[in-house]
Parts: sequence; C-alpha cells; structure tokens
Amino acid sequence: MGLEDWVLSIMEKLGYLGIAFLMFLDNIFPPIPSEIIMPSAGYTAAKGELTLIGVIIAGSIGSLLAAALLYWIGRKIPQHHLFTLVERYGKYLRISVADLEKSLVWFEKYGHRIVFFGRMVPAVRSLISIPAGMSKMPFSKFMAYSAAGTILWTTLLAYVGYHFSENPALMSAITQRIGTIILAIAIAYVLWFLIKKFYLSKK
Repeated sequence: MGLEDWVLSIMEKLGYLGIAFLMFLDNIFPPIPSEIIMPSAGYTAAKGELTLIGVIIAGSIGSLLAAALLYWIGRKIPQHHLFTLVERYGKYLRISVADLEKSLVWFEKYGHRIVFFGRMVPAVRSLISIPAGMSKMPFSKFMAYSAAGTILWTTLLAYVGYHFSENPALMSAITQRIGTIILAIAIAYVLWFLIKKFYLSKK
C-alpha cells in the first residue's frame, strides 16, 4: 500500500478525525506531507463522503494542535536539553540540531511574520514552532500567525483536490506550483526585510 492509499484509508475509516490526525502528524513527522493529505481530503469531499469546509476545518485544527504542542515544547524545555533530545532522537523525525539552529536564527533574524510563511513551507512548518517557543513569542500572536498561514494552506490544497481529483497529474502539478509560489513570496519577504533593515541602519 502506497502513502496516498494509506492516507485515503485513514480518512475513509476515521473521517474528519482522521484528517485532523494526519495533519497533526504532518507537523510532527515531516515525511507525511500535507501536500498529499489535504488534496486527498479534498478528493473525499468531491466524492460526497465529507464536506469541503469540514475537511478544511479538520485539517487546520490538527495542524494547529501540533503547532501549539511544539511551541510549548520549545518554551518549557531548557534549550540545552532540547538540543540534546534532538541530537538523540531527531533522526527518527528527520530533524537535526543544525536544522533547529538554523530555524532559530531565521526566526530571530526575520521576525514573527516568518511563522505565517513557515506554516506553508514543507519541513519548515515542523521546525518554526519550536524556536517561536524558545524565543518566548506571545502565544496568542503565535497562534494568530499560525492560524492565518495554516487555514490559507489547507484551503488551497483541499480546493485543488476537490476540483482536480479526476486528473492526478494536473492535481500534483498545481500543488507543486502553489508550493513554489508560496516559497517565492516567503523569499521576497525575507529580501524586503533585509533591504528595509539595511536602509534603516543607514539613517
């Protein structure tokens, strides 16, 4: 059984709860990507088994629960203990100490808004919540940025699955294109931030 078939079987058995569970895993265990989960959820909605708004809500809730968990792990566990845990067990989640250090630098360098974009970038969505907690970002602000990015992302992916489920190749191409556009916007934001910071430092 392939990954897509497994995802669909979970949704068929558990419905909305299965979608929330899978999106929770997407944040904790990156090899299970939302780029497969949410289009598949949209496909089940297109078949009439679930509703489109229902799968979007379920996917968003699962993703945000995982984000909140990772945030509080980053906030409550001392940094040296956290790095030790990642060094020992990160390989099982495909997360390294270098990944965590890099995400912490990005967060501190580019500000809280990076959380919004990070929720829509593969692998980054699994990492950005921990440095947000480590940096003591206000939880309400973290959840606001996370919710905005997560709802936008799950809506786009579910919509693609809902409307293009009969053409898997086209659905995959559109999903990849959306990911590329989001990444380009995130890079543009980083460049804008750096340019703005450079000019302000000259004044």
